[in-house]
Amino acid sequence: MDTVKATKSLLKAVELEQKEQVLQLLNEGCDLSLTDEAGRSPLMLAVQRNNLILVKELLAFGADVNQRDNTQLTPFICAAANGFDEIVSEILQSGRADLASVNRFGGTALLPSSEKGYLRTVQLCLAAGVPVNHVNRLGWSALLEAVILGDGGFLYQDVIRELVQHQADTNQVDDTGKNALDYAKATANEVLITIVEKQEVEEVAFHAIRTFLRKGEVEQALKVLKTQDPTDLEVLYYLGYSYQRLKDYPTAISYYKKGWEKSEQFAFYVGNSYRMIGDIEHALQTYDQAIKTDRSFFYRYHKSNFLRELGRHEEAVKMMDNLLEDYPERVDFYFHKANSLRSLNRHQEAITAMECAIQLNPENPLFSEHLAQSLQLVKN
Repeated sequence: MDTVKATKSLLKAVELEQKEQVLQLLNEGCDLSLTDEAGRSPLMLAVQRNNLILVKELLAFGADVNQRDNTQLTPFICAAANGFDEIVSEILQSGRADLASVNRFGGTALLPSSEKGYLRTVQLCLAAGVPVNHVNRLGWSALLEAVILGDGGFLYQDVIRELVQHQADTNQVDDTGKNALDYAKATANEVLITIVEKQEVEEVAFHAIRTFLRKGEVEQALKVLKTQDPTDLEVLYYLGYSYQRLKDYPTAISYYKKGWEKSEQFAFYVGNSYRMIGDIEHALQTYDQAIKTDRSFFYRYHKSNFLRELGRHEEAVKMMDNLLEDYPERVDFYFHKANSLRSLNRHQEAITAMECAIQLNPENPLFSEHLAQSLQLVKN
């Protein structure tokens, strides 16, 4: 057998999600470590397509969950960063995940999932033992990311609650000398502040609901929810979230839209539901609708994240420019802008963006390293 040829066939079969062909090639003994031009293994391709069936088959044949692609991303961290909970669970159950491994930004699987509000992924990572207080190269822990980059709504309160309950260090400071409580107080969100201060007294019903959901006992959570006031915003959130966990996305969206009539935070939940079913345009339209009425950074930032994931870097750069007009002191925005510009081979502009980040935070070596890489790319 021509192993290289067979493995290229496997990569193609995974890309096209041809289960029977994948199984045949696996049984023929393909080399699962061979990659495409982007350094992606068959497992990485399956993860990126959120194809649980193919992931299970590849894991059964010993695929490496820690193998890095050309961007230093691993299948494990990729699954977590996209909130692919079932795949994260399968990888963790394999016992082969390097829980302390990091992406090119120095973040473990816990950091991007906390940043993006992927609650179930956060719970899985914490239960597995992913280090809760690890700090990435931007100077942020998972807790800081959730407080700084979240909106303080019901979903992010749950993420932050999980982190705090797993002994996240609330006194840990970032490069500006601020800790999670400093950022929480700046929002004037009293619920958020009490969670970070570890002073929260949970209502009995909601404590029960969260406990059932954490255990995966979604039907039990729904039984409690059905006894609550159906017009209460927090009840609507948990109803939507519970049906989302059951993959009943139309019902989840219907509850979230009811909440959206009264609270802007629900737009994020609607958008995430559309993303999970692959309805990209409705997800983006939801963000755009929210951006019209919410001029904070939140929806613009998370839309830019989504655009980068989709490879739509031109649009992502425009969104970051829009954000930087309002938040010119945010080094992370310059950093994300520079990464998109590099993907577009606009290296001189990436250099300018990184120089702005360095001017704001000259002590962080991450920015200097990325500047050096862009300068080298210009020379080449």
